[in-house]
Amino acid sequence: MTEKPNTLDVQRLIDDGPFTAYQWLVLVLCFLIVATDGFDTAAIGFLAPSIAQEWGIGKAALGPVMSAALLGLAVGALSSGPLADRLGRKKVLVGSVLIFGAFTLASAYSNSLEQLTLLRFLTGIGLGAAMPNATTLMSEYAPARKRSFVVNAMFCGFPIGASIGGAAAALLIPSFGWRSVFIVGGVAPLVLSVLLLAMPESLRFMVVRKWPAERIVRVLRRIAPVLALTSVQFVLTEEPNKGTGSAGAMVLSKRYRTGTVMLWVAFICSLVVYYMLTSWLPTLIRTSGFSVREASIVTAMFPLGGGIGAIIVGWLMDRYNAHRVISATYILTGLFVWMIGRQFGNLPTMALVTFIAGACTGGGQASLPTLAAAFYPTGCRATGVAWMLGLGRIGAVAGALAGGLMLEANFSPSAILSSLAVPALLASFAVEVKRAGSNYANLKELPSQIV
Repeated sequence: MTEKPNTLDVQRLIDDGPFTAYQWLVLVLCFLIVATDGFDTAAIGFLAPSIAQEWGIGKAALGPVMSAALLGLAVGALSSGPLADRLGRKKVLVGSVLIFGAFTLASAYSNSLEQLTLLRFLTGIGLGAAMPNATTLMSEYAPARKRSFVVNAMFCGFPIGASIGGAAAALLIPSFGWRSVFIVGGVAPLVLSVLLLAMPESLRFMVVRKWPAERIVRVLRRIAPVLALTSVQFVLTEEPNKGTGSAGAMVLSKRYRTGTVMLWVAFICSLVVYYMLTSWLPTLIRTSGFSVREASIVTAMFPLGGGIGAIIVGWLMDRYNAHRVISATYILTGLFVWMIGRQFGNLPTMALVTFIAGACTGGGQASLPTLAAAFYPTGCRATGVAWMLGLGRIGAVAGALAGGLMLEANFSPSAILSSLAVPALLASFAVEVKRAGSNYANLKELPSQIV
């Protein structure tokens, strides 16, 4: 595209320039948001036995508490995307972090199962709103040449936060009780919400929404301080919203419909694999005759591989066709998950295969939001990413339930693990269908929006 005189393409400026300290600030803050999500996800599993013991209830009675958070995550994701596309990414991010911080802290003072269930639902709303908007904001500040790597690096905050959450629970519960974990998990995001005030709004969002030029200039000077920005019109090279109405209507419009549905299918299938493994892999390993310690060691390889896989897959996506990279990742996921069930006689080999399966699963799962953020234009990007993440929770619930049902039906551990090759391959197929549909839709040259 040839720019008109006295215009500046803000996306080209970001794409062609270095990754500045200001963009590093965005990355660090978004990383911390995702890490607090990981902390909460891991810690609650450690709290359940202590809560059940203190309140004199069976562990099964805590099922509503666990499912309430998942339901809240879906509600938060589905509702926050349209809000972020209307009000801005920063406002929704700050609000979401405040919400899940406040209700996590309030959970420390709950005195009944019903009260804790409600508070976990409200906590989930905040968590569900935070993740997609962190993804959207980071993708809009990352240069195209390294966008996948940067956004996937942000997602590494989740396994790191999960590791910290598990360690914090193990350290705090024996000395201070289960409530102390909620206190730490609530105070941290409340402090983080104050730090988020230093985070800028998305430049792309400000241009599309026709914000005052001086506010756009204020952010641009932090990225390119030597740039002359007087009497300049700001442009954005992407397809404008062609009168499709709301952000939700655009996500489901003819141009994006096939890609949208395929992203949903791929992410749902991805979470089926992830949650069945994280929920039931320790039990499957124990059922095969290994000790608690051995099962814990092997299971720990899965999230460890996930963080490393996210970095590798992001690096590959920036250098090769992103769809093909993710599609291949899910084919490998199916292969190595199937192989876990074939290694029950050899602990070191099973640990290695589990690590590789975790790298493939985690790499693919972290990359789908990155792919979604690149697929949608600024006017509906937050909605597109958020709806994919929200509807993906169907896979999370299905994966956790399916593992239990298959165990009750006396399926062997090998058969259960082999069955996960099906959703993995379906995710790969969905990504390929999206690639074909995107190639067809992108035959036309995209015009500019001038603000």
